[in-house]
Amino acid sequence: MSNPIHHIHKRKRVHEKLEKYPHPNNFKKIMDKFIFIVGVLGPAMAIPQVYKIYSAKNASSISLFSFSAYVFMDIIWLVYGILHKEKPIILVYSLWAIINSIIAVGAILYS
Repeated sequence: MSNPIHHIHKRKRVHEKLEKYPHPNNFKKIMDKFIFIVGVLGPAMAIPQVYKIYSAKNASSISLFSFSAYVFMDIIWLVYGILHKEKPIILVYSLWAIINSIIAVGAILYS
Protein backbone atom coordinates (compact mmCIF):
# COMPACT_ATOMS: atom_id res chain seq x y z
CA MET A 1 0.00 0.00 0.00
CA SER A 2 1.43 3.38 -0.94
CA ASN A 3 1.56 6.30 1.42
CA PRO A 4 -0.50 9.27 0.12
CA ILE A 5 1.69 11.72 2.06
CA HIS A 6 4.60 10.72 -0.17
CA HIS A 7 2.63 11.90 -3.21
CA ILE A 8 1.92 15.30 -1.63
CA HIS A 9 5.58 15.87 -0.78
CA LYS A 10 6.66 14.72 -4.24
CA ARG A 11 4.27 17.25 -5.85
CA LYS A 12 5.65 20.01 -3.61
CA ARG A 13 9.17 19.30 -4.82
CA VAL A 14 8.04 19.31 -8.44
CA HIS A 15 6.21 22.64 -8.04
CA GLU A 16 9.19 24.32 -6.42
CA LYS A 17 11.05 23.97 -9.73
CA LEU A 18 8.56 26.06 -11.71
CA GLU A 19 9.86 28.97 -13.75
CA LYS A 20 9.31 32.52 -12.52
CA TYR A 21 6.32 34.45 -13.79
CA PRO A 22 6.79 36.76 -15.56
CA HIS A 23 9.84 35.00 -16.91
CA PRO A 24 13.13 36.94 -17.01
CA ASN A 25 13.68 35.85 -20.65
CA ASN A 26 12.09 38.50 -22.91
CA PHE A 27 10.73 35.99 -25.46
CA LYS A 28 9.02 33.95 -22.75
CA LYS A 29 7.71 37.15 -21.14
CA ILE A 30 6.15 38.19 -24.46
CA MET A 31 4.67 34.72 -24.94
CA ASP A 32 3.22 34.83 -21.40
CA LYS A 33 1.28 37.96 -22.39
CA PHE A 34 0.50 36.83 -25.95
CA ILE A 35 -1.19 33.64 -24.75
CA PHE A 36 -3.84 35.72 -22.97
CA ILE A 37 -4.56 37.60 -26.21
CA VAL A 38 -4.84 34.35 -28.15
CA GLY A 39 -6.97 32.90 -25.36
CA VAL A 40 -9.51 35.69 -25.77
CA LEU A 41 -9.41 35.80 -29.58
CA GLY A 42 -10.11 32.06 -29.98
CA PRO A 43 -13.53 32.09 -28.33
CA ALA A 44 -14.26 35.52 -29.85
CA MET A 45 -13.99 33.94 -33.31
CA ALA A 46 -17.01 31.77 -32.45
CA ILE A 47 -19.22 34.81 -31.76
CA PRO A 48 -20.32 35.04 -35.44
CA GLN A 49 -21.62 31.46 -35.12
CA VAL A 50 -23.60 32.45 -32.02
CA TYR A 51 -24.95 35.52 -33.83
CA LYS A 52 -25.97 33.43 -36.85
CA ILE A 53 -27.84 30.89 -34.70
CA TYR A 54 -29.77 33.46 -32.66
CA SER A 55 -30.45 36.00 -35.41
CA ALA A 56 -31.71 33.42 -37.94
CA LYS A 57 -33.27 31.25 -35.21
CA ASN A 58 -31.88 28.26 -37.06
CA ALA A 59 -29.42 25.73 -35.69
CA SER A 60 -30.27 22.82 -37.98
CA SER A 61 -26.62 22.41 -39.02
CA ILE A 62 -25.34 22.42 -35.41
CA SER A 63 -24.71 19.14 -33.61
CA LEU A 64 -26.05 19.25 -30.07
CA PHE A 65 -24.01 16.18 -29.17
CA SER A 66 -20.75 17.78 -30.36
CA PHE A 67 -21.25 21.07 -28.57
CA SER A 68 -22.41 19.34 -25.40
CA ALA A 69 -19.23 17.25 -25.52
CA TYR A 70 -17.19 20.43 -26.06
CA VAL A 71 -18.79 21.99 -22.96
CA PHE A 72 -18.01 18.87 -20.94
CA MET A 73 -14.36 18.89 -22.09
CA ASP A 74 -14.10 22.64 -21.44
CA ILE A 75 -15.26 22.08 -17.87
CA ILE A 76 -12.67 19.33 -17.38
CA TRP A 77 -9.92 21.65 -18.65
CA LEU A 78 -11.26 24.48 -16.48
CA VAL A 79 -11.12 22.31 -13.35
CA TYR A 80 -7.59 21.26 -14.32
CA GLY A 81 -6.55 24.90 -14.72
CA ILE A 82 -8.07 25.83 -11.37
CA LEU A 83 -6.38 22.93 -9.60
CA HIS A 84 -3.00 23.86 -11.06
CA LYS A 85 -3.63 27.62 -10.80
CA GLU A 86 -2.84 28.17 -14.48
CA LYS A 87 -4.40 31.52 -15.40
CA PRO A 88 -4.22 31.06 -19.20
CA ILE A 89 -6.02 27.71 -19.00
CA ILE A 90 -8.65 29.13 -16.63
CA LEU A 91 -9.27 32.12 -18.92
CA VAL A 92 -9.41 30.20 -22.19
CA TYR A 93 -11.61 27.36 -21.04
CA SER A 94 -13.96 29.64 -19.11
CA LEU A 95 -14.59 31.56 -22.30
CA TRP A 96 -14.91 28.40 -24.40
CA ALA A 97 -17.34 26.88 -21.89
CA ILE A 98 -19.52 29.98 -22.11
CA ILE A 99 -19.46 30.17 -25.93
CA ASN A 100 -20.01 26.43 -26.41
CA SER A 101 -22.84 26.48 -23.86
CA ILE A 102 -24.55 29.31 -25.72
CA ILE A 103 -24.22 27.38 -28.99
CA ALA A 104 -25.56 24.20 -27.37
CA VAL A 105 -28.55 26.08 -25.96
CA GLY A 106 -29.15 27.56 -29.42
CA ALA A 107 -29.07 24.04 -30.85
CA ILE A 108 -31.69 22.97 -28.32
CA LEU A 109 -33.92 25.99 -28.98
CA TYR A 110 -33.68 26.21 -32.76
CA SER A 111 -33.00 22.69 -34.09
